[in-house]
Amino acid sequence: MRTAAAVVLCFGLLACSAPAPTPAATPAPGPYGVLVFSKTAGFRHDSIPAGIAALRALGARSGFTVTATEDAAAFTADGLARFRAVVFLSTSGDVLDPAQQAALEAYVRGGGGWMGVHSAADTEYGWPFYGELVGARFARHPSVQAVTVRVRDGSHPATATLPRTWRITDEPYDFRAVPEAHILADLDESTYTGGGMGADHPIAWCRPIGAGRSFYVGLGHPAALYADPDFRSLLLGGIRYVSGT
Repeated sequence: MRTAAAVVLCFGLLACSAPAPTPAATPAPGPYGVLVFSKTAGFRHDSIPAGIAALRALGARSGFTVTATEDAAAFTADGLARFRAVVFLSTSGDVLDPAQQAALEAYVRGGGGWMGVHSAADTEYGWPFYGELVGARFARHPSVQAVTVRVRDGSHPATATLPRTWRITDEPYDFRAVPEAHILADLDESTYTGGGMGADHPIAWCRPIGAGRSFYVGLGHPAALYADPDFRSLLLGGIRYVSGT
């Protein structure tokens, strides 16, 4: 008979399946570690401390510990083996050297989880694997303003508790292309000014990569958003998905 954990894991993988199925990593029991990486080599968001605090609070309630760093030396095979998931929290620019890039790629393809938040899409433009990992590159954004988020897949663990339409204040990113991924939520460009992608404007998505998983959400510019219960629920669901829990 299937356990509840097995059903949840199977469901999460099916929700973000690619054309070819990939094997799932078997989660270890008990608490697990999440590495939150927020190094910037370009624009730096003043919301990063609020993001770290929110992720620590989620971990304290949900059975994972958060190690926050801006030291890229953490990206070695042994260093990453301590964690079930890595979060790029509003990183920017080129933040890893070639050896560190190789360690992260091996980690994800081997079953590790990766989640990107906001300007994680404005990171590592010259690294092809990172393009696969994040799904879509940042292009531009209008000013911070009220926008409407629409949930496309309300059955995924990251979006199941969100309202079908969700009004927030944020910096609405445009991307260079629509990602080849399972889209969880998009932006309704008719509800704000300056959007440049049209009717198909994804803002959160996920996909398997090798034996691992990636999840990205383009929201997260203002510090105040990290206190929003719905945004925290989205972040928590993303971590649970990529960590296989």
